[in-house]
Amino acid sequence: MRIRLSPVSAAIVALVACTAVQSLAVLPSWKAAIAACILALLALLSARRDVVRLGAVAVLFAAWAVFHAALAMQARWPASLDGTDVTVTGRVIGLPRRSGADVSFVLVSESPGGDAHAPRGRIRLTWYRGAAAPAPCERWRLTVRLRRPRGILNPGPADGERNALQRRVAATGYVRAAPDNRRLSTAICADGWRARIAKALDAAVGERRARLLKALAVGDTRGLDAADWDIARATGVSHLLAISGFHVGVAAGGGALLGRLLYALLPGLALWLPRQIAQALAGLAVAGVYAVLAGLGLPTVRSLLMIAVVVLAACFRRRTNGASLLAVASLVVLGFDPLSVLSAGFWLSFAGVGFLMLCVTPVSDGWRGWLGGLLRAQAVMSVTLLPLCLWFFGSASLAGFAANLVAAPLVSFVVVPLTLIGCALLGAPALASVFLMPACWVLSHLWRLLEAMARMPMAAIGVAEGIVVTTILATAGAAWLFAPRGVPLRGCGALLLLPMLLPPRDPPQHGAFRMWVLDVGQGLAVLVRTRSHTLVYDTGPAYAGGRDAGAGVVLPAIAALGIGPVDRLVVSHGDSDHAGGAGSIVSRYPEAVRLSGEPGRLGFRSLPCAGQAPWSWDGVFFRFIEVPEARGGKTASNDRSCVLAVEGIGGRLMLTGDIGHGAERRMAAGDMASSLPTITTMAHHGSRHSSDVSWLAAVKPAISIASAGWRNRFGHPHPSIVDRHAAMGAEVYVTARSGAIRVDFPVAGPPVIVREWRRPATRYWHE
Repeated sequence: MRIRLSPVSAAIVALVACTAVQSLAVLPSWKAAIAACILALLALLSARRDVVRLGAVAVLFAAWAVFHAALAMQARWPASLDGTDVTVTGRVIGLPRRSGADVSFVLVSESPGGDAHAPRGRIRLTWYRGAAAPAPCERWRLTVRLRRPRGILNPGPADGERNALQRRVAATGYVRAAPDNRRLSTAICADGWRARIAKALDAAVGERRARLLKALAVGDTRGLDAADWDIARATGVSHLLAISGFHVGVAAGGGALLGRLLYALLPGLALWLPRQIAQALAGLAVAGVYAVLAGLGLPTVRSLLMIAVVVLAACFRRRTNGASLLAVASLVVLGFDPLSVLSAGFWLSFAGVGFLMLCVTPVSDGWRGWLGGLLRAQAVMSVTLLPLCLWFFGSASLAGFAANLVAAPLVSFVVVPLTLIGCALLGAPALASVFLMPACWVLSHLWRLLEAMARMPMAAIGVAEGIVVTTILATAGAAWLFAPRGVPLRGCGALLLLPMLLPPRDPPQHGAFRMWVLDVGQGLAVLVRTRSHTLVYDTGPAYAGGRDAGAGVVLPAIAALGIGPVDRLVVSHGDSDHAGGAGSIVSRYPEAVRLSGEPGRLGFRSLPCAGQAPWSWDGVFFRFIEVPEARGGKTASNDRSCVLAVEGIGGRLMLTGDIGHGAERRMAAGDMASSLPTITTMAHHGSRHSSDVSWLAAVKPAISIASAGWRNRFGHPHPSIVDRHAAMGAEVYVTARSGAIRVDFPVAGPPVIVREWRRPATRYWHE
């Protein structure tokens, strides 16, 4: 079979090349990448054989991706300067997000290039209790404390460092109080228009009612809270709130309709410019304005590029087909930003359109044909994108088919047109309300329906962490399942979904267990799994804006590891860094038995750990070690932490919460001693007020694990405590350096560290 160079083949080769670069652990130099780009361009222009030219395309895009990645990594703030205060001048981009008295925003540095210590590129900043909130398009001079972008790494798809790379964030930090902090100037930009439209919508219909309209009109999702996003994810309508590419098509259709009306009123215009070309240009103009006001997300850019190709073809009297349109759009996107393949939006946007083109054939006339085509299109989108959603997010919506069947037409054909017309008339608030109020009414009733659907059992599913091969097989199987008539054995495509939906399981043997210390920053969250039971000990901190580590780390890790449901939840004590995510665990697993050292400080009913009888799961023994009260009955909150011992046939685990020296000295030595090799979490994250010498001598840990944030302000774990554990013969691990840590307690042999999620680095952006 002869291989031919075409837009489709070139797009496939370019996509594979850019994606392959992202699997590298170490990048080649940017100089080598530039040299490879030049050689590939020469080969592409001079070669006559298509197979050679396709090879040149592959080398060109791979080298181009390496070049962009290398520059982005070089632009990152040096780790050696973490915690340094610098003065930076820059321009605010995007829409600043306020949470209480704090505001978060992105600043593009304009610092002089001659200063080696000046930050370069985008800086994500938080201004705590800021007296003045930066607005879009403003230039500021600020004193900031910066650090290199560094996220947490856990089982599951979330990767903060990958997201920072894809968004070109060179540093993160916060604004320091300084007399030189001041606004320098204000310019005119698209983000400023977006902010003004959002503010006008708040004034027109009320801030709470406008939150969904703002998301659809200008891509402003700042008003959506955690509950709103949970509903959107559970029902599979997140793409609607993020302004799907179809909305851009609706805007283009509206522009074309305006062009047609204009020619109907002024037919003489056809003497100057043919009506079809004018309609196409009007549609492109309206779509372009909408895409800019929406923030130029990947779905909007993809749709805008496809519309632009159609318009150019119309202007030059050329025919186009859907596959070529999609291929050209992907080549342009990869040419401008080859790192866009790191984004889930890139894959979902292009794959969704591609599957629709492949699997949905034109429908016959009549309402039955139209309805059948709509149902098939929605089924194709729901099933074919399921593997990608599971890969990128760890979960997917089973209610998405029914939810989108109602929501997509209503939002696209009713709410979006009404909202855009209302936004165009915001200069006349009374007239704008004629369009905005019906849009609000439709959205409010739709949202109530989606909220009810999100509460349905099995509205969303999660599967154990997959691999690339199973995701590719499942995606190919879904496409095969919906292939056009004539493709043989279409039903067999469902078989290719099984490796992802039913992954192989490797539970511990009877008497053995596994433990994961999750990377939650400055906090603690531990998962313990026996053969058929799961225990969660502490749930990490709560974050600003209503999020917490329970929803963001613990639950995704449970789904990725395939160890749900949770049978027992132990919250050592009430401090936020240990109990902040407990509410999310209880909401997801309400039947789990709940225990805590401070039940009164939690927002839900819980039994006290003290006095609880030991129990056994699958040959593994669990017991709470008594921590006597301090003299006088004044026991510190940290010393009320539940201390849990888990003993299997081959080893013991000690979970210590935040107990300090006083509690450690009051514990009975006989309760702490064991002939089994012991692994312990460092009490209070390795604080110098914990890990008493006599306690360590009684426990005799073989491995000690400190759960602490990277360069945290408390200095945990304290160097003297690390040395103290090491002097007792313990190997010391810190989640800030290792990421999440898995430890196996087998039946035969001592406990062993099986995996550290950060070491060794398997991706060039991990450090």
